[in-house]
Amino acid sequence: MNSATTQDRSGRGVTLVMACLGVFVAYLPVTTVSVSLPAVQRALGASTSQLSWVSDAFVLPMAALILATGVWGDVHGRKRVFQAGMAFCALGAAISLSSDSVQALWAGQAVSGLGAAALLPTTLALISHAVPDHRERGRFIGLWAMSLMASLAVGPLIAGALLEHVAWRWIFLLPVPVSLIVLVVAAFLLPDSRAPHGRRLDWPGQISAAVAVTAVVYGVIEGGADGFGEPAVVTALVLGAVSAAVFVAVERRSASPMLDLALFRSPAFTATALVAMISFLGLIGFFFVLSLYFGMVQHLTTIEAALRMVTVSGVALVVGAPIGRLMHRVSARVLITTGLVVAAGAMLSLTGVDAHTSYGSIVWRLALLGLGMGAVLTPMTASAVSSVPYHLAGMAAAGNNAFRQVGGALGPAVLGALLTTRALDALPGRLADAGVPAEAGARVLDTAREQGLGAVAGLDLDAATGPALTALGDSFLDGMRLCLTVSASLALLAALACAVLLRPAARPTAPAAPATEEPPARLAAVPAS
Repeated sequence: MNSATTQDRSGRGVTLVMACLGVFVAYLPVTTVSVSLPAVQRALGASTSQLSWVSDAFVLPMAALILATGVWGDVHGRKRVFQAGMAFCALGAAISLSSDSVQALWAGQAVSGLGAAALLPTTLALISHAVPDHRERGRFIGLWAMSLMASLAVGPLIAGALLEHVAWRWIFLLPVPVSLIVLVVAAFLLPDSRAPHGRRLDWPGQISAAVAVTAVVYGVIEGGADGFGEPAVVTALVLGAVSAAVFVAVERRSASPMLDLALFRSPAFTATALVAMISFLGLIGFFFVLSLYFGMVQHLTTIEAALRMVTVSGVALVVGAPIGRLMHRVSARVLITTGLVVAAGAMLSLTGVDAHTSYGSIVWRLALLGLGMGAVLTPMTASAVSSVPYHLAGMAAAGNNAFRQVGGALGPAVLGALLTTRALDALPGRLADAGVPAEAGARVLDTAREQGLGAVAGLDLDAATGPALTALGDSFLDGMRLCLTVSASLALLAALACAVLLRPAARPTAPAAPATEEPPARLAAVPAS
């Protein structure tokens, strides 16, 4: 008995280490790339919308395929899908490492995003299988969430240190050896699990979900760049809405849905899905806008920007452990609602920054945002998994991750569009206020509209160059303040949804049967939470 118990604990330990390394590699490109966007823009001459696609080329495959990869893991073995995810992360990083154009960078980011889509639901499902007891599983999920935040914290520092000495491409080096080492170790040590009964890939649901997410994000990004009245933009948004409706219809009738819509009978699952989508829309979009602020307005070096950006994820990482322990004493509803309110307050406080805001003045605001996000992530993930019957924990985890990635994909798209639109609207007035001559102002406006805001920094306007850059920074700040206000409003909306929907629920008990004997995926009844 003692030998079996020791072996079981050893298997759980290996599963936890592999899951934490997997989510670390999966999320490493998020902030590594975000803090490097000004360098990418300068090197490749990318516009603001093209920079949005650098972020979204990674996040889109995660959002579109995360449910499908969760099913693949249930059917074909989670270990196999985990290994495939690590291989795609290594391949995508290698493509990005060798890219010499923004289009090649998009391709590398997309392949890495495919790997991340395989890793996120698989790592949580492996943990759920290895640790059926909900209390112990909550601690494991807390460590998983801390690994995610550690990746977000380390990313800017890696990028900042490298870009001080080498070209921007080298920020993609680290995931290659790490992914390959984890891939080999997992082949020998990682226990496998699956849930074969009643599970199969739902192709109609997968296709309609992928089309819906891709079309909406494309429409938002291109609408912000070219105008929302453009035929291609209108077509994309309509296609996205129709595809979303088709997905709902398909999932309602599917014998083996990717996302059983009956999960939403649980108010707790509904609340965590909304919180996941809204919080990551604001967080990933915030990183996108903040990196441009540090580069275009404050003209900081990459390492200086990294030291500021790491404050958010670093503080969230530090508070993750005590938040995990608090979950046994304080309800997830209180933790998540409080965290969202704190995050909203932090974003509103950031509307007061300008081109000359000091490090000390901005760092406490960023630390406050990190504190709020740290109070949200772990209880949000744990609540999504524990709010449904045990045999649906994998689907609930994949669904929560999917909503998180949809928010992450929409973040740079929505906030990038708001930023560009507001900044371009404000730029003529700011140029006039700065005393820029009409001819030089016309050049600035034409360049900003055709090539993006960042391209203005490369113009030689003789004596008008300084005033023009000042006007550009002021118009950017106008756009950033709008983005922050919108993000704060969304966080408060999510807090309200959490306060109303996330009620204390009876904890689902662990099953007597092994996890490989799971019942069919279709949900017969979900607790009302």
